[in-house]
Amino acid sequence: MNIKVQRIETMMAERGLTKKALAESCGISAQSVSTIIRRGTCEPKTAGKLAAGLGVPVADIIKEG
Repeated sequence: MNIKVQRIETMMAERGLTKKALAESCGISAQSVSTIIRRGTCEPKTAGKLAAGLGVPVADIIKEG
């Protein structure tokens, strides 16, 4: 899935989260968070974990179509 990298980074900034802190709240590795942000893509399951860690619906962080 393509994700909205800028939106995720904005939400991290609003919440005062580092990549490591986001990773811990999502249950994925900090390296995975860095890779996802760099590539702008991830698996649907991982998108769900990221959204849950940020406290938003998945639709808020994925690009349509």
